[in-house]
Amino acid sequence: MDVLSLIILNVILPVFLLIGAGAVLHLKYALDLTTLAKLNTYLLMPALSFVNVYESSMSADTLLHVLSFLVVQSAALMLVSTAISRAAKFEPGLSATFKNSVVLINSGNFGLPVSQLVFQQNPLGLSIQIIVMIFQNLLTYTYGLYNSVSVNNRGLQAMKVFLRNPVIYAFVAGLLLHLLSVDIPQSIWTPIDNTADAFLAVALVTLGAQSASLKLIRFSLPLTLSILGRLVVSPAIAILVITALSLEGTTAQALFIASSFPTSRNSSLFALEYGNHPDYAAQAVLMSTVFSIVTVTVVVYSAKLLFP
Repeated sequence: MDVLSLIILNVILPVFLLIGAGAVLHLKYALDLTTLAKLNTYLLMPALSFVNVYESSMSADTLLHVLSFLVVQSAALMLVSTAISRAAKFEPGLSATFKNSVVLINSGNFGLPVSQLVFQQNPLGLSIQIIVMIFQNLLTYTYGLYNSVSVNNRGLQAMKVFLRNPVIYAFVAGLLLHLLSVDIPQSIWTPIDNTADAFLAVALVTLGAQSASLKLIRFSLPLTLSILGRLVVSPAIAILVITALSLEGTTAQALFIASSFPTSRNSSLFALEYGNHPDYAAQAVLMSTVFSIVTVTVVVYSAKLLFP
């Protein structure tokens, strides 16, 4: 069996089977999305972050490379999405939602599970994705939130929201204990490790439940541009940035794959909260997730070939 078939069977199919299960369960039993979201955010995701950073052997150089890539990649996407919105003459509310749909990615309950499957035997790959997720959280509650609130010139409380996210503190705790070579007693480690193992299934079921309530109305120009920007333009820019920074191996693979993930649900939540075309924002989340079945498969396959 060739590499592409293995990727489809071992990475993409398991992801979307669980997403599908979540959608079916939600349609039948109306799952409590608020509870699921809090379970992911305040328990499972912090546990996964702590475990992988604690066990990681990431060097300072690798961390610098990852952060350099994320800053350059994000800045490039901001510039490109701004240029497209101006060329298309989007009004301010639509422009804000469009830019968020391109720049903000679903690095949590989509990105982490995909990375768990791709890098099953390589903790470094998943540790890089955790850094991507933390960076995206910061970007979401600064750039993303500013985009949304600036349409109506409202006050910005982004950092308060960001600092309430326990993933950051789990990351710092795991890093400190790792650097200090602190041995965690088995009685404490076992429940943390078991909680981290539960993340993949619960996160994807949650994503499926969230997606079940979204409805596609029509393929408008903004929606088409959002999908292309998030799933095609972003990986293309990532290749250029990876080449410019001379990244290679697992670091290059993990960052290239992360660049292909679909639009963050937060972009839809911001649009709903601030009245910036929420229907379009929800469609961008749904359709970028659907089309990522193809694009993420291609990117994972290409990553193995381009950055062995």
